[in-house]
Amino acid sequence: MTPTLVRHHSHADTATTVDSDTRARDWAEIQERMLAPLYEAVYERLEVGTGTRLLALGCGSGLALLIAAARGARVTGVDTDSERLALARTRLLPDAGSGAGPRAGHPQLLDGDPSAAAPADGTPYNLLTAFTPIGCSDGDGEVLADTLRSAVPLAARGSTVVLTGWGPPERCATAPVLRVAGRLFDGARAPRTGGWRPSCRDDLEEVAFRAGLKPDGSGRVACPFGYADMDSAVRGLLSTRLFDTAVRATDRDQVEKEVAEALHPHRRRDGTIWMPNVFRYLVCTI
Repeated sequence: MTPTLVRHHSHADTATTVDSDTRARDWAEIQERMLAPLYEAVYERLEVGTGTRLLALGCGSGLALLIAAARGARVTGVDTDSERLALARTRLLPDAGSGAGPRAGHPQLLDGDPSAAAPADGTPYNLLTAFTPIGCSDGDGEVLADTLRSAVPLAARGSTVVLTGWGPPERCATAPVLRVAGRLFDGARAPRTGGWRPSCRDDLEEVAFRAGLKPDGSGRVACPFGYADMDSAVRGLLSTRLFDTAVRATDRDQVEKEVAEALHPHRRRDGTIWMPNVFRYLVCTI
């Protein structure tokens, strides 16, 4: 799947505080598809298909699950974001509102931590994925390691775990835009520090070590961020939740203004926004 420029989604006032339902929809309709090349590269490398029993950690609104299910995998997703998860159910479980219970072999979508995702039939998973990239904020690696320690017992010995992260800042055009979050959060006290931090080469290996996993290969995937206009770009990036602390420290109007200013160098003559990025993934075994 090739990323495309996202169509314009107009709102009467994008400067007002956006509720969580709207932000989740912005993620599903604007931002999530930017990572589709990463999902597909991992699935191709691992030959995901009918023999795959996949548990997706932080499954979001379900695009990665949808791609895996189309390849024949049996998929389960867990997420703590109930709004994104509701959109995933709409995508993967169109009959969810009919009152019928879950059926064998159909996608399972669960709200909460991985402990709720024990396979109903007792057959362990053979693939765990964590497609939410680390390498943006202090502590995101520790959070992922904790999540993995809860999920690993649900998989069979020798199963595969995939971790993902941002590539080197010099290969990610979005990095300067992400710095806005830290700058606004810290304000005049320390304008160059804050929640955002540059990714380090061994971030994923460190998480694997903490979770008791054995690294067994890695790869890099180009995931350009392309938007049809500035409004879509700002809303898409804010839907990632990476700017939440900045919004709380200042206000949404200020964050939107400074994100738009940081995006200006990436605006092309036709008004579209285009930012090349590289993401890294690490393949591990249990």
